Amino acid sequence: MGGVGGRRKWILLAGASISTSPAMAQDIDGAPAPVPTLPAAAEGAKSYAPDDFTRFAPKSAYDMLRQVPGFIIFQPDERRGLGQASTNVLINGERFSGKSNDVVTELTRIPAADVVRIDIVDGATLNVPGLSGQVANVIMNARKAFGGQFEWNPQARAKRIQPNITNGQISVSGSSGKLDYTVGITNWSRANGNAGPEIVTNGAGDIIDERQERLDIYVEEPKLTLGLKHRSATGAIANLNASYQIYHLDADELSYRYNAIEPDRVRRFFEEEREWNYEVGGDYEFGLGSGRLKLIGLRRFEHSPYSQYYVTSYADGRDATGQRFEQTADEAESILRGEYSWKAGAADWQVAAEGAYNVLDVNSALYGLVGGVFQPLPLDNAISTVKEKRGEASITYGRPLSTKLTLQSSLGGEYSELTQTGPSGLRRRFWRPKGFVSLAWKPTARLDVSGRISREVGQLDFFDFVAFVNVGSGTGDAGNPELVPTQIWSGQVEVTRSFGPYGTATARLFGRLYEDVVDVVPIGEDGQAPGNLDRASLYGIFWSSTLNLDPFGVRGAKIDLEMQFQKSRIEDPLTGIFRPLNNNQFRSVEVSFRHDIPGTNWAYGAGYSEFEQAWTYRLDTRERPFNSPGSVGAFIENKDVFGLTARMSFDNLLGTQEQFTRTFYDGRRTNGVLYSEFRDRDYGSIFTLSLSGKF
Repeated sequence: MGGVGGRRKWILLAGASISTSPAMAQDIDGAPAPVPTLPAAAEGAKSYAPDDFTRFAPKSAYDMLRQVPGFIIFQPDERRGLGQASTNVLINGERFSGKSNDVVTELTRIPAADVVRIDIVDGATLNVPGLSGQVANVIMNARKAFGGQFEWNPQARAKRIQPNITNGQISVSGSSGKLDYTVGITNWSRANGNAGPEIVTNGAGDIIDERQERLDIYVEEPKLTLGLKHRSATGAIANLNASYQIYHLDADELSYRYNAIEPDRVRRFFEEEREWNYEVGGDYEFGLGSGRLKLIGLRRFEHSPYSQYYVTSYADGRDATGQRFEQTADEAESILRGEYSWKAGAADWQVAAEGAYNVLDVNSALYGLVGGVFQPLPLDNAISTVKEKRGEASITYGRPLSTKLTLQSSLGGEYSELTQTGPSGLRRRFWRPKGFVSLAWKPTARLDVSGRISREVGQLDFFDFVAFVNVGSGTGDAGNPELVPTQIWSGQVEVTRSFGPYGTATARLFGRLYEDVVDVVPIGEDGQAPGNLDRASLYGIFWSSTLNLDPFGVRGAKIDLEMQFQKSRIEDPLTGIFRPLNNNQFRSVEVSFRHDIPGTNWAYGAGYSEFEQAWTYRLDTRERPFNSPGSVGAFIENKDVFGLTARMSFDNLLGTQEQFTRTFYDGRRTNGVLYSEFRDRDYGSIFTLSLSGKF
């Protein structure tokens, strides 16, 4: 979670030079204030009207935005607090003041009929600090009549797993006087699994154990959301967003094991989580003096009882063995932020301040199976409370430097105080600078170029401060109370080229230099835990494009391509040899074809995706997942089945296998290999029926 760190899921399976903010009038204080008129498109913006999406029969603003040529919704990694805008989507020129209740969720609740147009513009040209590159501004009318929409996505797998029939969402929206409201219920449930052999070899490559395994995973995460928006007669704007969610995870792995030395064994592994969480966030914006003041608040809480255990039974009747790990975590985050913006000639200014209070309270325990009963085992740093008090301030300045060039810059810093109770408890204070400079250049009507250099502070995961044992994989971390946030120098250049009726393409070159990067480091003689290393680097290229096939004689057809290639480098804390960052994805490719047959309600298409993952290094192991061959899927869609859109999707047509390899070393990776595991599991083809409509 924001400010505290994402909850770890340990499943074995190893997303213009003028503002587009609302038109302005004078409120009773004399400051510029929005009036209920729609903003004009920003200079240089590429605008898409509802007619541009008719062939896709969209039900929501999200359905429309997904079909904007070459545009990819950017959902940033967990960030510290709220900070400046980071998601590249605005609604009526405003950022969405939520975290887990995010802008994508909001877009799915906006009926397509309420969308007037979608403007694509470079973020540096907007009076919204923090944005750069291509940004979508969804312009919508004030809601009038009551209405709603729904989506249901039952899914069945050809092998083993029970059908998933609870995936879907429903939302209603409307208006009462000056109050707009939306209420929604979503459940992105999942039913996953695989089965296949695992081979274990020793350091010489000889087979020492053979296993036949099956994994079933079921996730239910129903979420209730509420959105309220009020615009006063004086131009003040108030937003309230709230959500309540339940997250239930159940994983069950069955493993039959046999070799020539030991008796045959059956190992059963279970993982379970029973989380509930809520988030309440809102903002209030009003005229003050010659500018406008926006106050933002957010409160989030998460309660997560989590457990995993395994039991191994033996064919010769000896006592079963096993371990159990339990952890109950309470996470809380409270944020207050203020932003004051004003205009001085051609320049836009903003000063902002934010305060946050984050808490993680963890109670963990480890047990061993003795005589059929789980008995307590020692576990250091198992009970602890981690707290962070953080404050930050920034000033942002932006202005057009010419008719084709716009500058936006920001300078700020943050102060943080970290405390941890328990045997390893301590208190630390530190200050970190942050800021950015970005330029947007539009040399021609069809070409946009932007560049950005920034100094950022990474998000701490407070779970890294406390002990954790993964009994499924036989690994664990001691916890490290001396972690500090990663600091990042980040730079990127983004070029977007429109090819008129042929489509559009975006290329982004990016690079990052890390200080105090978090990796696995030695603790004591044989322990290990997340720790800070001096520096690391990463660079890569991202490509997104849409090729319309109408000019080639295939009316209503298009090809979308998204690719990312990147490399990283860090000095291994054990060997001193440079290697990639843990979990770094070298390559990802996704290409899709869609054809909306003119004059009919029918559409069909297909897609292909693949990725290549770097090794993940611990001090005693290294591991890497594979996905071979790449995944292929196809669909057929009818946009008027008794007024509904029906889509039938068929995935994993090539029989992609989920593969995984892991090597265990004799104490440290600098010593010899103890044994290696290679897993090759089949998950079969997948059939999904999606029904969506409105009322």
